[in-house]
Amino acid sequence: MSDTAQLLPEEWRRTKPDLLVYTPRAPGGPDSANQHFNVVATPAGTFVATWTSGTHESHPDQRVVWSRSTDHGRSWSAPQVLDGAQPDDPPGTGLASWQFLIVAAGVLPQEGTRIWCFYNKNIGIDDARTADTGVLRSRYSDDDGVTWSEQTYDYPIAPNALSNPDPAIPHTWIVYQNPGVTPQGHVLAGFTRWASNAVDPGVGMFERLSEVSFLRFENILTEPDPEKLIVTTWPKGPHGLCVPSPRPDISVAQEPTVQAFSDGRLICIMRNLRGRIYFALSGDDGRTWDQPRPLCYQPGGDPLLHPMAPCPLYKLKDGRFLLVFYNNDGSGHGGIGPTDSANVRNPAYLTIGREIPSEKDQPIRFGPPKLFASSDWVALPGSSGTQVASYCSLVEDRGDCILFYPDRKHFLLGRYLTDEWLADCDPAVKGAGK
Repeated sequence: MSDTAQLLPEEWRRTKPDLLVYTPRAPGGPDSANQHFNVVATPAGTFVATWTSGTHESHPDQRVVWSRSTDHGRSWSAPQVLDGAQPDDPPGTGLASWQFLIVAAGVLPQEGTRIWCFYNKNIGIDDARTADTGVLRSRYSDDDGVTWSEQTYDYPIAPNALSNPDPAIPHTWIVYQNPGVTPQGHVLAGFTRWASNAVDPGVGMFERLSEVSFLRFENILTEPDPEKLIVTTWPKGPHGLCVPSPRPDISVAQEPTVQAFSDGRLICIMRNLRGRIYFALSGDDGRTWDQPRPLCYQPGGDPLLHPMAPCPLYKLKDGRFLLVFYNNDGSGHGGIGPTDSANVRNPAYLTIGREIPSEKDQPIRFGPPKLFASSDWVALPGSSGTQVASYCSLVEDRGDCILFYPDRKHFLLGRYLTDEWLADCDPAVKGAGK
């Protein structure tokens, strides 16, 4: 792979972004890894960005940071730490990771807005990986992200068959996307739940027994008292949503995103080891789900190929859907399988989804994939990472549609998506994909 030392600091321009949110001082520094890039727009028009930063992924200095923009993403404040390891934490513990934001508009007196930031907080225990074993912790801001509460608040995640039998051991879990509001008015966050070492020992995070479950924030949009928030875990019972893996009788289902159709049904899509995106439907606001199966370009059509990587699905304000994926099953670009992230998480593609109101099994069809961004498989000095647009987020505000994305988990960028650009991957314009 190419050495890009001579190209820095202009290397961030490789993917042709419109907006620069953050570029580290140099590869290999304490801010070299930047990922899980979640941005929201507040009612006042402020953009609040959060991400997980560190020397490298899962380094002991991994922390959650935030930044603000008051000019619609053209300039950003210097990032500040929301949470991370403290000097008195035992070595290798105290990490803060996998943050997500919930905007509760009008929940404060005089119709004020609260921004919640929830994240995985390591409390000194590693039951699979330190960055993923932790409690559900939060802080909030009542001033559009200028300051955040000094006090933190922890909320429960209900155990299931994958949990450590010792209730003092936190779950191993992540939420990787900002959650949305369901038709019944709840905020529903899909999360990956990995098996405890007590259940599936000695297995890496790609192959480890994993399932998809859901945190439902029952009253966060109406209740300003943090002590009165109600957070429930779904589905009830010993297991979440499962997808078969190459290991016999072991599920690998991870990194869900959830969106709603106009008839009130929810769709959840998830990554796995099958070389395809899988999906499931719920007709009762996320309490129960049907059996996951491959997502196709149209009902009965070819599956959307995808490796073991994030595949977020966003719902646009006009009712269309936007899918980010990698358009290969793990064998593309010289890849040796779905987990070969150095090869198969580049380039990133987009496609538009259109709802099919009368369809029962897969009520959505997708247009042909359109290339969004490529790193050209150029790694940064000291890194083998070439992935682009993994762990991104979408903001629609005041007429702009912006996809915010990490480039090689290093640069944090944004690009405008216009209707003209998206027409090439819209099934209403180009027909369904292959």
